[in-house]
Amino acid sequence: MHGYSRLGGARNGSSPPSSPRFRHGRSKSNGWANGFVGGGIRRSKERTMEKLLFGLMSAVFRRRGLLLFAPLLYISGMLLYMGSLNFDAVKNGVVFVHKRAPPGSVYRSPQVFEKLWPLMESESSNGSVNALFRAWNLKREGWKPCANKSVLKTELPVSNGFLIVEANGGLNQQRLSISDAVAVAGLLNATLLIPIFHFNSVWRDSSKFGDIFDEDFFIGALQNHVHVARELPHDLLQRFDNNISNIVNLRVKAWTSPAHYIQKVLPQLRGMGAVRIAPFSNRLAQNVHSKIQGLRCFANFEALRFSEPIRTLAERMVDRMVKYSSQNNGKYVSVHLRFEEDMVAFSCCEYDGGEEEKREMDIARERSWRGKFRRKNKVIKPGANRINGKCPMAPLEVGMMLRGMGFDNTTTVYVAAGKIYKEQKFMAPLRKMFPLLQTKDTLATPEELAPSMGHSSRLAALDYTVCLHSEVFVTTQGGNFPHFLMGHRRYMFGGHAKTIKPDKRRLALLLDKPNISWKVFKQQTKEMLRRSDQKGIELKKPGGSLYNFPMPDCMCKHADARNESVNAQA
Repeated sequence: MHGYSRLGGARNGSSPPSSPRFRHGRSKSNGWANGFVGGGIRRSKERTMEKLLFGLMSAVFRRRGLLLFAPLLYISGMLLYMGSLNFDAVKNGVVFVHKRAPPGSVYRSPQVFEKLWPLMESESSNGSVNALFRAWNLKREGWKPCANKSVLKTELPVSNGFLIVEANGGLNQQRLSISDAVAVAGLLNATLLIPIFHFNSVWRDSSKFGDIFDEDFFIGALQNHVHVARELPHDLLQRFDNNISNIVNLRVKAWTSPAHYIQKVLPQLRGMGAVRIAPFSNRLAQNVHSKIQGLRCFANFEALRFSEPIRTLAERMVDRMVKYSSQNNGKYVSVHLRFEEDMVAFSCCEYDGGEEEKREMDIARERSWRGKFRRKNKVIKPGANRINGKCPMAPLEVGMMLRGMGFDNTTTVYVAAGKIYKEQKFMAPLRKMFPLLQTKDTLATPEELAPSMGHSSRLAALDYTVCLHSEVFVTTQGGNFPHFLMGHRRYMFGGHAKTIKPDKRRLALLLDKPNISWKVFKQQTKEMLRRSDQKGIELKKPGGSLYNFPMPDCMCKHADARNESVNAQA
């Protein structure tokens, strides 16, 4: 990997990137101006400037009257020496200075695309083999789903009381809260009330549990594992003046251990008959007893399925994607694109919109996060964010990466996203590279989408399903959506996620070189694809999430596969 790809990697995201020139130091072989751009002529000019500057300093120290200027001259010399300034010209005794942007800190992707586009096109016309057919090394690891076997089906004892939780956030944060709530209910032998969905100021979705998930199926699937109820008994509700908000709300810390629930929550549950925990996101530790993990697995991968209206439309959309991908045997690529206005604003990254973009982003930040980005001493560093891989990938960058990896213009691509920032401008090059591109708005009719409009979690459920069944999934920014989807794909497809997770630091450097060759660009992006393939199968590490890494908590080694492996070695 290029050395600059680690700039600022071990630092806090708000710290400035270290100077590449200063980090590499001086060396006899490279010369003191090796970090500069411009070749031998510029290096010669800078050496001359250095000699003149130090000569001038010597003259100053000989004359007492000019000693006041010595500190200023000394600082200027040190800045030049460290390479942080680039002296472009000297005119009428005035030195014109230009601060050099660190490699990878500027959005130059459109210039790179303009140069490489003709080469992409000519390669496609030469009949190259689509990466859909040769990119992935099929691994016979022998993993299979077994979440239903990890939970014993026994007659449930009498419940200790009712557990009421409030799931907050978007679709997959709600999914996490529900699955953890099932695990806690099992731990406490409590009756789980169908989770209440908190109205989130960002997601702004008023949907209830049954609008997104199949409530009957959820209750039926868990009937031998955990008590579940749709509502509280009338007599119990009367004790709290028919108002659930009067039930004591226990403030449980994030990542709380099972021991805390047994020691602190269970006594109150038994004493009052009902307890409430709101909010409930991330309220159970990652590492718990295997039986509790089994309940988490079973809830997420088996008991939770989308409501019938969502499921019906989503399956119809998958069928259409397969049909549109007939050139590639029904295989398609799905991309989770996080380039909505609020995401671009929150990242504090800059693209090519100039002052107009800056004004729009300032307004968006103030609208959604009032005052957060105007706090005293708050410094916004777009260049450092890009170097450190924290900028949302623009549609153009996603398309160039996929074309470099070998996905040609016959590939059907599904883009899962909200409302793209300046969609007409930013999506145009991606559509140019992949003319068979689809979104939920092109894949479903306005009439089919109407019931879900204005409900972000329902729309996300449609995206989730189409991405789940794709041959390859591309994640571009992280978050709960790819976290859960990658785990679900591992669970469904024998442990192999077939996910492309870009090295965004390396991409920032590649896309900052307008003169990069198509051959080098392909080599670098194909190496990313190879690394993604290697990480497609990963076991959960201590402290990891089974929602992302279901092996070995939710999956088992297939006995036949083990036998095949032994026979192959014999």
